[in-house]
Amino acid sequence: MEIIDEKLIGKVAEAARKSPRLRMNYNFHQSLSDKCHRFLNALEPGTKIAVHHHPTKDETFVILKGKVSVTIYNDDGEVTQTCIISQEEGNYGVNIPKNTWHGVECLEPSILLECKEGPFVEHEVDGILEAKQDK
Repeated sequence: MEIIDEKLIGKVAEAARKSPRLRMNYNFHQSLSDKCHRFLNALEPGTKIAVHHHPTKDETFVILKGKVSVTIYNDDGEVTQTCIISQEEGNYGVNIPKNTWHGVECLEPSILLECKEGPFVEHEVDGILEAKQDK
């Protein structure tokens, strides 16, 4: 059994603070080819996860600590929905259906538990969307 406690969260958060991307994953799955990917994603303010989609995979984020903004976009890069997930807000997570354009912005040091179907597939150019506010 692997316990998700302050020690583990602190270790992953420290790695995120030292990372040029200001984020760090801690995988519970054994391989990128596993059928189910479960991991902690530590995010520091200033990091944004580019607007992207997973054509065949749902993705779930559950907030363990901190505050992030999750935004949904249409195919033209226009915002259709935004949700702040945090313990304080009472929004503990989101489930994003497959083929839905979404991005994440860290608002304060945060830890997400993420789950999505494997295997890992690197995004191709058409897997990233330029959002209207980024143009």
